[in-house]
Amino acid sequence: MRRRADVTELDAVVFDWRGTLVTTLAAEEWVGEALALLGRERDADAGLDDDLSDALHAVESDPRHNHFADDVAETLRLVTARGLKVAILSDIHFDLRPVFVAADLDRFVDGYVLSFECGVQKPNPLIFRAALDALGSSPGQTLMVGDRASHDGAAVELGMPTLLVPTLTHPGQRRLDLVRNLVGR
Repeated sequence: MRRRADVTELDAVVFDWRGTLVTTLAAEEWVGEALALLGRERDADAGLDDDLSDALHAVESDPRHNHFADDVAETLRLVTARGLKVAILSDIHFDLRPVFVAADLDRFVDGYVLSFECGVQKPNPLIFRAALDALGSSPGQTLMVGDRASHDGAAVELGMPTLLVPTLTHPGQRRLDLVRNLVGR
């Protein structure tokens, strides 16, 4: 018999952004968008020049290519309604706050831990420690939710219970029910 986690033990949830809360472009889509941005044809032998490099960076930095999963709002609403704090932790080089504001999700977020601001990336335990500090939470009472064992799973080293969900490839995929089940519907 499987036993459900006791929600009274949790006081916070840390969510990875890309691949967990939002979709991410596959490599072929990413390159295709960058080539389109430059007005170039897709060519198997395009090469990587400075313009294409800049365009790849621009596409990767454009949140319009990352769509929130359909179940993000209901999940964040439930988590905060249960009195848990929420942080967004991401290896990212731009500010995610405006993305959450535009989606009217910022009201559910207590803190943002972004690698470009704290100077460290996952799987370095210091980035998870920064999330704990931002929430004023302890490792054993903070659930980490991510999509990559190699990066997000490193939270386990600090003693954080960690839930790995399949990488989000389409907004209609509803994988966050696992989080809702843990904190109680």
